[in-house]
Order: sequence, then C-alpha cells, then structure tokens
Amino acid sequence: MTRAGYAWIVTEQSITGNALQFAPEGLLAIKLHGGTNTSAHISDALKVVAKGYHSYLQTDGPTNSGPPQHCRTDVPWESGHIFYKNMVEAIIPHGSIGRIEFDSSGDMIAADYKIENLQNGNLVQIGSWMAGSDPVDIHKPNSIVWPGGARTPPVGFEISNHFRVVSIKSHPFTYVDPTLDDGSCLEDDALECTDHEGNAKCCSGFCMDLLVKLSTKLNFTFEVHLVTDENYGAYERINGTNKKTWTGLIGELVNERADMIVAPLTINQERTKVMDFSKPYKYQGLAILIKRPINTNNLSQVVRPFETKLWIVIFASIHLVAVILYLLDRFSPFSRPKRNQDEPDSCNISQAVWFTWSVMFNSGVGEGTPRSFAARVLGVVWAGFAMIIVASYTANLAAYLVLDKPKGGIMGINDARIRNPSASFKYATVQRSSVETYFKRQVELSSMYLFMKDRNYKNAQDAIDALKRDEIQAFIWDSAMLDYEAARDCSLVTVGELFGRSGFGIGLRFNSPWTYKMSLKILNFHENGVMEELDSKWIRRQNICSRSDDQPRTLEMSSMGGVFILVAGGLVFSCFCIWVEILYKRKQDAKKRQLDLARVAVENWRSTVKERRRAGKMLNQVSQSSAAEKHNGVQGPAALEKEMDGTMPACLLSRRSQRSKLPPPPTAASRWNSAGHSAAMQARQPLYGEFELKERV
Repeated sequence: MTRAGYAWIVTEQSITGNALQFAPEGLLAIKLHGGTNTSAHISDALKVVAKGYHSYLQTDGPTNSGPPQHCRTDVPWESGHIFYKNMVEAIIPHGSIGRIEFDSSGDMIAADYKIENLQNGNLVQIGSWMAGSDPVDIHKPNSIVWPGGARTPPVGFEISNHFRVVSIKSHPFTYVDPTLDDGSCLEDDALECTDHEGNAKCCSGFCMDLLVKLSTKLNFTFEVHLVTDENYGAYERINGTNKKTWTGLIGELVNERADMIVAPLTINQERTKVMDFSKPYKYQGLAILIKRPINTNNLSQVVRPFETKLWIVIFASIHLVAVILYLLDRFSPFSRPKRNQDEPDSCNISQAVWFTWSVMFNSGVGEGTPRSFAARVLGVVWAGFAMIIVASYTANLAAYLVLDKPKGGIMGINDARIRNPSASFKYATVQRSSVETYFKRQVELSSMYLFMKDRNYKNAQDAIDALKRDEIQAFIWDSAMLDYEAARDCSLVTVGELFGRSGFGIGLRFNSPWTYKMSLKILNFHENGVMEELDSKWIRRQNICSRSDDQPRTLEMSSMGGVFILVAGGLVFSCFCIWVEILYKRKQDAKKRQLDLARVAVENWRSTVKERRRAGKMLNQVSQSSAAEKHNGVQGPAALEKEMDGTMPACLLSRRSQRSKLPPPPTAASRWNSAGHSAAMQARQPLYGEFELKERV
C-alpha cells in the first residue's frame, strides 16, 4: 500500500518523535500551527484557566465549595464540573497560537493547521487551513510527492454520504401510514417516504428510529422509499428461463436502485454473496405462531385435582368409616350411660355420617361424637386422613387455577404434525423470504418446504389474518415479529423453541466503505443500551395481554364457575330435601289422625258392647222379677212404668226410647271398617251411656 496508486493522510501524532522514521515516503500530514511551541501553549493554557476561574468566581464560586487541598483524595470536588464548564466556555480571541475556542467536549473549534508532505525523509509544508476558511490552501500542488515517488495524485472515487434507503412494511419495524391533508405526518418521529407509485407516506418504527440515530452519528443523509414488489428478496428464474435474478429488497440493492436496506432483513449465506451486511442489530430465530387454545374445562376445574377413581374412593371411605364408627360405638360396653347418669346414648348412624363429613371439611362437630375409646381412636385417624386429603387437594387446585397454562396444539418444529404434513393441519410462511429459503436448503425439511410452497402468503400480515380465520393452523416466521403479534393479540401464542437462529442486519452494496462504520456503530449502540431503548419503545410497549406465560395468571370468573355451580346444586338439593320432609311429615300426621280416630271408634264400640250386655242382664232380671210379682198378685213393671210416666224426667224418657231403638249387637263375623265408622259419624246419634262421637274426639 506504499506503492503508487495509494495516498496516506495522517495526523500530527504519526510524524512526531521516532514515528517519523517509519513513515512512508509521500504521505500527507496535518500539524497544528505552533504545535511544537511549548511556551506558547503554556501561555495560552494559563489564559484559559485564568479566564475560566474568573468566571467561576463571578457566577457560582462564592456559593460552592472550594477545590481539594491535594490531588490524592477520594472525595470528589462537588463544584468541579462547574469550574470545568467555565473553562470550556472561555474564549481567547488573540492567543499565542491563534484564536482559542472549545466545543462542549473540550476540543478546539478555531485552530490553524499546516499541511506537510514527507519528501526524502523531511517534512515540507505544501499548504495550510485557517479557521474560518472553507477550502484548503495548497501552495505548490505540483511539488507534492505521492507514495511510490509519483508526481501525479492517485485516481480515487468519491464516497457519497447520501443514501437511497429502501424498506418494507413490517410491524413493528416499519409502519406505513398516510400523510395528513397538509402533507405532514401525525407522529412526530415519523419520516417522509414514498411507495412504489411515488405517493408520499409516513414511515415510522424500530428501523426508522435506528436509521435516524445512525445518520446522526455517522453524518450522512438519506431518503426512504418502499420496495416495489413487497418482497424481501429471493434468487429466482426469470419467466422460466435459465437466467436468475434477485427480487424484492435485495433486487433493488443489487440493481442499484437503492444504496441501503433498513428493514428486518435476515442475514444468511446466500445473500452475503451479493451484498454486505452490518453486524446484527437484532438477534432472533424462527418460531411458530398458533391460535391460543380455548380452555373449555373451566367449570370442572374444582374436581381436576383428583381423578375420578380417587373421588369415588374418598366418598366411599367417608361412609364406610361412618358405618364402622356407628358399629364400634353401638357394641362397645362403655358407650351407654349408667342408669343413674343422665347422659346421651351412643351415636346413631346419621350422627356418625355427620361426624365423618364434618371432620373431612374441618367444620365443628357440635354433638353426636363417638363415646367409646375404639371409636374415638378411629376418629383421630380419620382426622389425620382428612387433613392430608384436604392439603393435597388445596395444593393441586391452586396449581390448576393459578399456574395452569394453555398448551398449544403443537410442541415445536419437531412435532409430528409439522414433520409429517397432512391436509388436516396446514401451516405456511411468507413467499420469497429467508424463511422459505431456509426450508428449501435444509434436506431434512424438504417435505415441509414442498407442503408450504403452494400455501405461502405474500406478506406476514396476510398469513396472520389467515391464521385468525382458521385457514391455516400455524404460521412459521421470524421470532421477533411473532412475539410482537402474540403480545398485542392474546388470542395468539408462540410455541416451541427457536430454530434457525440468525439476526437482522442493515444491507449495503457489496464492498461498501460504510459497512465497517455501520457495524462499529451498531455494536456501540448495543453496549450503550440504545437497542434496549428501541425494544422498549416499539416492541415491549405493545404488550396488552394481562400476563405472560411464565407468570401465574389472575383467576377469572369462569375459572371458579364450578364452585358456584356446586353451591347452586347444594341449594337445589336442600330445597328438594325440605320438600320431601314436609310431604313425609304431612303423611305421618294424616296416618296418626286416622289411627287416633280408629282407636276412639274401637273404644266406643267396646263401651257400646259392654252397655248392651249390662242392659241385657238388667232386662232379664226385671223380666224375672215381673213374672214373679204377677204370679204373686203384685203389679207388673209395665203398669208401674205407666204410673211413673208423669213423675220421670223427660231426659230419662228420651233415653229409654232411644235405648229401645239400639241396633242389635254385632255378631262374631262382623268387622269394624272405616265405611261403617263414617256412616256412624254421619248419623251423629249418641250412644247409650256415652257422649256423642264428635264430642269425644
């Protein structure tokens, strides 16, 4: 590089001291005017310090602390930055080496330089540059010696600092919005761009902000337009011929319709053969996007902690233990109280069942506890069993309700439905993209490429819309954009691990002198956190979902629906039980009333039979006494009654008449029935020697 055709331009440091002897012949160097005059520099430095200190005392000095006493101290000078600011702002119009003025970083703004040429080991001044003058003043252009001893300057080329930038619509990296009526953009940070028809648009997003930051740091200008065919770029045949050409973004760069690509462009080996890439500004891989499965098992989540067999065994154990408790308490000789003690008897079967259920649900057992020692031992063991069961159920229920995550229909790229394509599970990617090229180049993925070839979509947004309409079941694309879509739409979710890892880079023309500068600046952005700021602004801020898959989710009403259904079922069953109890009680009361009526009727019948027997005996005695009196010339009972009619009470006469009308006594074959009893009730005739039946009841 020291031969003819090259040029060397160095700073003063490269020609100072021993470095000069290693410098190549014909180099050009710039030197500060008076740079070797030490006394002049010291004089100007003292002037700067004096003026800065004077300004410091006039403004902020009296209210701030003084400088430290020595340099070897760990305590910083609190007012040091104020003193430094006053020195930087100091201006010396006529210094020993010229005008002295500094920028905010402390570098000299107004400086005079000499331009020297190395000829035969000696530096010869050939020109100068004065502060305030734009062109460089070359005194003797023909006397310059170039590397290799040439007298003519080498043929060079101009490096443009204006770029035609091409991009593509891809959220969140590039948003394309229409302009307002006055031609301006709604967003303050949006850039003016044009589409393939030349219409003005507003472009914003991650890539546009990155472009602005790079142009500021590297001092270049740009204009942005969108790609014509809306493709990322693929190497394809033209109209079925053997000639191939690049399409999309890469085609515009290769065909010199653009100077730079600022878009989510994946770096791969095939593209690096025709263009340059900067260092990746975003590292990513390939992912799979599917629709989030809808949880249809919410109402049964309260029973999910245990399987069906375990629930059956638990319910059977509750009632089995209740029966055993009853038997132990029933046959134990110590469960019954003594005769002189007023204590409750052993618990019955209903109390035993209530005891086991109460212990299981950790509720208070007010009464009906086992009395025997054997039954109480079993009760303690049952309490330990209930504690373990309830604790296990609580832990598993919390895991199901809080940490339950929806599982995707597939597990990743190695899922059988992905590796073995079928019409029942369709998936696709974007045509003429790096993802399509990735599947095309991988031999083990060739079957997947052939399956997707005719199903791929023109852009990512069309594929995502088709996924939402269930036209496809999975979409394979760059993880950065899929994570963004899953964050802003909670009905979508990415599944599986990343594969085909790569990165997004800025595309430049092949062997561009700007490639190295772009890469260094991007690495600097990574170190300084600029990329993290862009991520937070354009990607992470779009997360509208309430949670991530790695964190517990908040319980929703649908998650606890089974509990409310359980309570509703208990209420319905309780109402049914009280209805059954009321009907049973009414039936028992009716039966009891019938028994009471039957008992009263039987007692009345027995009384009637006894009265008839007693009346019969009295009549027989009266008949026998009348016959004896007549035989002996004594007045008979009939004549006696006639004589006594005037003197007997009316009630006695009425009772006698009724007695004569009594029915004959029942025979042994007759039966008492409810019909006869009803007829007697309807007659409402009082029986002999008794009150009426209604009055007795």
